[in-house]
Amino acid sequence: MKMPSFYSLQKILAPLGALGLLVLAYRGYGWLGVAGAVGALVMWVLLHVSRMLQVMQRAANRPPGYVDSAVMFHARLRKGMTLLHVLAMTRALGEPLTDVDVQPEVFRWTDDSQSSVRCEFVDGRLKNWSLLRPDPELPDAAP
Repeated sequence: MKMPSFYSLQKILAPLGALGLLVLAYRGYGWLGVAGAVGALVMWVLLHVSRMLQVMQRAANRPPGYVDSAVMFHARLRKGMTLLHVLAMTRALGEPLTDVDVQPEVFRWTDDSQSSVRCEFVDGRLKNWSLLRPDPELPDAAP
C-alpha cells in the first residue's frame, strides 16, 4: 500500500488544525476566544490571497515564458515547490507545453540567450525540471 504524501495529508491536516484551534479557543475563552480565533484564521487567509494576487499582478506585466536567467532559475528550483512559488521566482507565467488540465502540467521559461527551463508539475507541485541550452556550434539565426 502506497503511503500518502505530505502534501495530500496537508489538505486534511490544515482544516483539522483550524477546527482544533477553534475548539481550544472555545474551551479556553468561550465565544470571545472563538471570535479571536476566527479573526486570526481570516487574517491568515487574507495574507495568502494578497500574496497570490501580488504574484499574479507581477506576472501579468511580463511576457509569458520569459525569465531573466534560465541558469540561475534552474539552480534555485527544488522538488515539491508550488507553481505559485515558481511564478514568484520568475515573475512571469510559463509557456504551457501541455493542454489545460492534463497531468503532468509542463511549462517552459526562456531567457535572452535562448536557454530554457522545462518544469513538470503534478497537482501543482514541481516534480521534474531540466535546463536546455542552445548548441554553441550552430551559427546564430539572428543577423
